[in-house]
Amino acid sequence: MGILQKQLYTIILSVSLLLLSGCGEEKQAKAPKAPPPLNVETVTVNKKNFPMWVQFTGTTKAVSDQEIRARVSGRLEKRFFEDGAHVNKGDKLFLIEQSQYQSNLDEAKSKKQKDEAALALSKADVRRYQPLVKEGLAARSTLEQYEAKRDALYASIAADEAAIQNATLELSYTTIKAPISGQIGARKVDVGNLVGYGESTLLASVVQTDKIYTYFSPSEKNAQKIYKFKSRDKLPAFIEVRGQGKDIFKRKRLDGFVDFTNNTVDPLTSTVSMRATIENKDKTVFPGTFVYINVFITDKYEFVMVPPQAILEDQLGKFVYTVDENASAKRTSIEPGFSTRYYTSIYKGLKSSDKVVISGLVKIQNGRKLAPEDVTATKGVEAVLKKHNLIPEEPKAVE
Repeated sequence: MGILQKQLYTIILSVSLLLLSGCGEEKQAKAPKAPPPLNVETVTVNKKNFPMWVQFTGTTKAVSDQEIRARVSGRLEKRFFEDGAHVNKGDKLFLIEQSQYQSNLDEAKSKKQKDEAALALSKADVRRYQPLVKEGLAARSTLEQYEAKRDALYASIAADEAAIQNATLELSYTTIKAPISGQIGARKVDVGNLVGYGESTLLASVVQTDKIYTYFSPSEKNAQKIYKFKSRDKLPAFIEVRGQGKDIFKRKRLDGFVDFTNNTVDPLTSTVSMRATIENKDKTVFPGTFVYINVFITDKYEFVMVPPQAILEDQLGKFVYTVDENASAKRTSIEPGFSTRYYTSIYKGLKSSDKVVISGLVKIQNGRKLAPEDVTATKGVEAVLKKHNLIPEEPKAVE
């Protein structure tokens, strides 16, 4: 090999080494760096006596629904309310023409006055003839006739009093009053129409709305659990509905108690009908409204609770992310129990003092380094329960 060829070979080798060195440096520069720790919020779970609430779907119904009917016949003369208005017990609602019933009452009173006058005369005749018969100056049969007439007038007056009472009652029926306080519906008959002929005409209806029933039907299994674990005779319950006016986008809580459980199971649905009476003083809820009702069961049993948003699910089942001793995310399989919008009980998978991740769950991966912030004091289950008043006070003793 000549000198020129050796120099050329040396130059090519040097260039190749430089190129290879540059590629290595470029690959080394492009090597991915480890991501920074992910900022997440965590809550520390503990096994303790949490209040157990269960949620069911339900339908509201008026505590009292009264039909307003005409009890006497005649022409409807007046109406004293506006459709849909609130009425109080005893308020006037309708007036039926009274002339015929006032006349019947006056006639019954006049007949009684006539019979009382005749009775006074008959009693005087009896008093006059008694001494005459005793002295033998008058026939006993005449006295007996006066006594019979007197007794017949006593009976007539008693009948007159009954007739007056009946006429007074019929006259009172012409003024139709509200039997309960509540909201009245639309009138069924307009003024001027004849009512009460041949049947008791329906004029309107009034529903009581200051309290409202909520009916719900847990399964037979859930009903048995309720009565197995319940720690109070009267179970607190509440529904949440939208407010009114400017608060229409806010949720409003209405409280009450479960006060009825049916004594049979529906064979078609295998459910048990239950009812809660809910306070509705602001008339927020109408009868027939679909609602979610939350029923308190007990606070005498220990549970591990987590916020429901912390629970994820994939092909392997349900799980949460916990923080291990190296501040890394750890996929932890769980077996959840009952759940509400505020918490979920965990039967298996978690233990006291575990730190469960509740935010950043979209970005998190198993083994990812975390920068956890403990928010148990503000976003933990116990804090949420207190915030939403889900820790019922102990019932006061009856003095």
